[in-house]
Amino acid sequence: MTAGEVRVLLPEVLAATAEGQRELTLSGADGLTVGSLLDALALRYPVLERRIRDETGMLRRYVNIYIDGQDIRGLDRQDSVLGSGAEVLVLQSIAGG
Repeated sequence: MTAGEVRVLLPEVLAATAEGQRELTLSGADGLTVGSLLDALALRYPVLERRIRDETGMLRRYVNIYIDGQDIRGLDRQDSVLGSGAEVLVLQSIAGG
């Protein structure tokens, strides 16, 4: 990964909606927020977008996003700013019983 890039890590269940890729890299990360990152991903992977955010643009309640290990719910949520070289982990809770 080079300067100005952000790495997005997806679990297998979400990777299926991103052409099977478990790791995505976005360039031009300076000043990027989680929301603008998700907007950029939505252009490339619309099905992934629908799995992460609802029709109002809010994160689905069973989706957790971490920036360098920190839950964005403890930060500024979708307004959280991503630094160059940030690692964004998107997790989808799995229910079972």
